[in-house]
Amino acid sequence: MNCWEVLGIEPTGDHARIRAAYERQEKFASGEELERLRRAFKEATGGEPQTDNSPSDAGNERQPQVAEPPAAVRQENQELDASERQVVREVVIQVRALLNDSSRSKDAQIWKAILGEPPADQPHVRKEIADALEPQVRPMAENGSFPAPVVQFLAGWFDWYSLRDAHAHDADEDDMEAEKSAGDQEPQEELPPQMVNFWPAVIGWIVGLAVLATLFSGMGGGG
Repeated sequence: MNCWEVLGIEPTGDHARIRAAYERQEKFASGEELERLRRAFKEATGGEPQTDNSPSDAGNERQPQVAEPPAAVRQENQELDASERQVVREVVIQVRALLNDSSRSKDAQIWKAILGEPPADQPHVRKEIADALEPQVRPMAENGSFPAPVVQFLAGWFDWYSLRDAHAHDADEDDMEAEKSAGDQEPQEELPPQMVNFWPAVIGWIVGLAVLATLFSGMGGGG
């Protein structure tokens, strides 16, 4: 296999074309294939493919292929088409109508049904919906307008992690208040019930003894 077959082009004296062919294949070459490609470039042009042939530079040239973002990240950065933008508008309208219904807006299942309906559940569509709703919905979730299940769902669905942290903090405070209230009630619960009726009983005995003394003194005088 000659140098032109390795480079994948017809024989030419155009160094720019040779370099373009080399760079096109160099992205996918490694090991022996990369070395063979370099030799072919040198043979075709009479020089090395790079002015600085250090390993770090070769690694830097191939870096974009290695550092390619994951599919999920690419999808989040993807621009919406016309139909997806329409989906975003419809979801926002539904959510704003839901906010006007105080009872239904407290039902986490209704939120899931609206926000999780395909294609609104796609990452890049979900991100656009989150950006549209955040100025109105997030403050309501933070100030306690929604119950805990709704707040937890919104925090996870839209990656509003501060809501999750705030909810956990509020739950800890509620537990502390409950423990404090229970502690304050314990001394009253431990009071013996007979202490409440002690003084009326003593007074009753004194009155009874006085009556008996009067009766006995009257009987003695009569004798």
